[in-house]
Amino acid sequence: MDGSQLLKGVLDLAVLAVLNERDGYGYDVVRRLREAGLEEVGDASVYGTLRRLFKAGALTSYVVASDEGPHRKYYGLNEVGREMYATSTKTWTAFSDTMASLLKEGQ
Repeated sequence: MDGSQLLKGVLDLAVLAVLNERDGYGYDVVRRLREAGLEEVGDASVYGTLRRLFKAGALTSYVVASDEGPHRKYYGLNEVGREMYATSTKTWTAFSDTMASLLKEGQ
């Protein structure tokens, strides 16, 4: 099974989960996803997801000056994003439980 296809299907939820813990800027979100075990996640995919979620009204953004170069645009969940995270978490949990049951039955 191609893990990259699975990742595409859950990247929104993964990004929402990371931002649910604390706000973050683009590369920080990428780094945290990789540290969590999603080593194959691409920078461009995460940046695109952040832009799309922001445009959909799920994220807030603000700029913080950086001592190490240009300013950083931070993203955080707003009320719409928290609702999206909660709904997506329920959907994922139900799907995951169903798949675990199916796979257990197949053994």
